[in-house]
Amino acid sequence: MSAAQPTSPVVLEAREVTKTFPGVVANRDVSLQLHRGEVLALLGENGAGKTTLMNILYGMYHQDKGEILVRGEAVRINSSSDSIRLGIGMVHQHFMLVPVFTVAENIVLGAESTNGPFLDLSAARQRIHDLSQNYHLDVDPDAYIKDLSVGQQQRVEIIKALYRNVDMLILDEPTAVLTPQEADELFDVIRSLTQQGTSVIFITHKLKEVLAVADRIVVLRRGEVVGETPAATATERSLAEMMVGRSVVLEVAKTEAHPSEIVLDVRNLSTNDDRGQQAVDGASFEVRAGEILGIAGVQGNGQTELVEAITGMRHILAGSVRIGGTDYTNASPRNICEAGCAHIPEDRQKDGLVLPYSISDNLVLNSYYAAPFSQGGVMRGQAIRDNATRLVDDFDIRTPSPFVPVSTLSGGNKQKVIIAREISRGVRLIIAAQPTRGVDVGSIEFIHKAMVMERDRGAAVLLISAELDEILSLSDRIAVMYHGQIVATLPAAEATREQLGLLMAGAQVEQPEKTIHLDHK
Repeated sequence: MSAAQPTSPVVLEAREVTKTFPGVVANRDVSLQLHRGEVLALLGENGAGKTTLMNILYGMYHQDKGEILVRGEAVRINSSSDSIRLGIGMVHQHFMLVPVFTVAENIVLGAESTNGPFLDLSAARQRIHDLSQNYHLDVDPDAYIKDLSVGQQQRVEIIKALYRNVDMLILDEPTAVLTPQEADELFDVIRSLTQQGTSVIFITHKLKEVLAVADRIVVLRRGEVVGETPAATATERSLAEMMVGRSVVLEVAKTEAHPSEIVLDVRNLSTNDDRGQQAVDGASFEVRAGEILGIAGVQGNGQTELVEAITGMRHILAGSVRIGGTDYTNASPRNICEAGCAHIPEDRQKDGLVLPYSISDNLVLNSYYAAPFSQGGVMRGQAIRDNATRLVDDFDIRTPSPFVPVSTLSGGNKQKVIIAREISRGVRLIIAAQPTRGVDVGSIEFIHKAMVMERDRGAAVLLISAELDEILSLSDRIAVMYHGQIVATLPAAEATREQLGLLMAGAQVEQPEKTIHLDHK
């Protein structure tokens, strides 16, 4: 933790800030203070209002009510330029860098130093070098962004803010695309910043990280502040309960797996991304009935394209996909669904739901044409309604009615609609891509239980997640994906965060014929 003291002066304050959008109150009377040299963690479920509040502080929105004070003076922040002028910088979850520019060129964009009519990059390089040294950021000013790791790119974003003389830094989900080692390095950087007087607002949904790096924690729920606590006296359980308003089981309770026959067999699969570049390069693995195989990897290493290729959403260039011994290479999504495959897609709004449709209609998107929901080519409304009523109850979908548009639901309840539709069919294979992304703690608990129950029922489960804790707690075996290849497969009981983090970063990567691969006998 940083060295901030309770007596440190307040540098940034929100007083009774309210922000509404059509039909939604995003923030309601939110008040908080940020002290000099401290890390203030902002914690809350998806949709709790964290990002809206930060966008107000950074000038991207303006509050409807309330005021913002910087160093004790009320200010009006109309743009990010105003925010930076006041000393407030923000590092967004998705970096805003030009890949073909150097570090120095990216950092000076919009804040160029000139020598007469010419750009003075030499002075910028020296300043970047000094900032890098002072804050232990270790970034080469002349390196090209496209050649840097994700963790190094994040450091460039931090230097870009410091270059503009900010002393308050908002970090929005800063570890979402980092390996565990890169996350630890980021925490060291944050400590270095706060020791030199910079104040940090740290937005995350990862409870372990909050406890590791924060001095104080403010929890938002449904747009309101529901609690504030020193990190030193908080626990993961107390924070989870504050976030969702009830007791939450954080540990995944599961017995030993008893895998049997191979259900999904992927051999030497290769496919391209949307730009025509190779995204998956000869990936091979299998998933057996009664087990969960987790695929770990930093986002962007081919996981999305792999899932789309297996489920018929992307053309396979080479290799094969077999389900239950039958070849389904380049089969249609409907054929793969009818083979007993459930698909929980990465992007629930784009690929999992038809937002204007009712919950009841979304619950039969992949079976509306078959009995009991259709007879003689005519859909049976009563059967569809009965199905919706049952699944809303069985899967605890929080809604006033099964017949309202699915767009009215929270992120967690939208995800429950997809899971209810997909696994209520008694499937033999479940492909779950980022099943808890943007989902609140209570819904995560429900989804994890559902995955384990399906495994115990005898289904084969392929779990793809950027959350390493989720991979470690749910999986029976873990495969690591790096640059489109499966570089290692090992039993979850023998895996450590450190080992997986190294593999995810490309360390210890051997040639494919030497890949660690431990099959069940």
